[in-house]
Amino acid sequence: MQQSEPKPGSAAPETAPLSSGLLAELGQLGRAVKHLFGAQMHLLAAELGLARSAVSWMLLAGLATTVAGVGLGLSVLAFVGLLLAKWFGSWVLALLGLCFLQLLFLFGSILLFRRCMHWMSFPVTRGEWSGMVRDTMSKAREEVDAERIKADVARVKDELARKAETLKDDLLKSHTRTNDAGRETDA
Repeated sequence: MQQSEPKPGSAAPETAPLSSGLLAELGQLGRAVKHLFGAQMHLLAAELGLARSAVSWMLLAGLATTVAGVGLGLSVLAFVGLLLAKWFGSWVLALLGLCFLQLLFLFGSILLFRRCMHWMSFPVTRGEWSGMVRDTMSKAREEVDAERIKADVARVKDELARKAETLKDDLLKSHTRTNDAGRETDA
């Protein structure tokens, strides 16, 4: 028997090698995509790790800055006290002068705080604050409701499990009594 050559219009013999090549290329594409996304996932994990450590370092830097600021403030107060003592010729007057300067600073801070509170009371700001408070309260209520529902579901589940256990025990006891009664009648 002689094999017939394929006609130019028929693609059946050429499709088989093409489909195996296509499958190989699709497999290679799949591996490349997997490798790409794997690399992206490793990069994301590394970035998240850096972000976590950055937060810790930021908190530590904030603490160090606060300590340095307090130290600097105390040093400046000591220096101002020394200058006032030289100027007044008395440590008592210098300390009273420092107390007066600190009272002025405290009074200025209180005035700034009150001004900021006044700015917070503007209508637009009040609306934004009330919106934020409303959103926060609604989210909190939703979370509390969700927790309450979870607790209720767990409680009902436990009750149903206890009732099922009780029913099973009752059925086993009644089945045992029925079998014992059937044995006595047979004897």
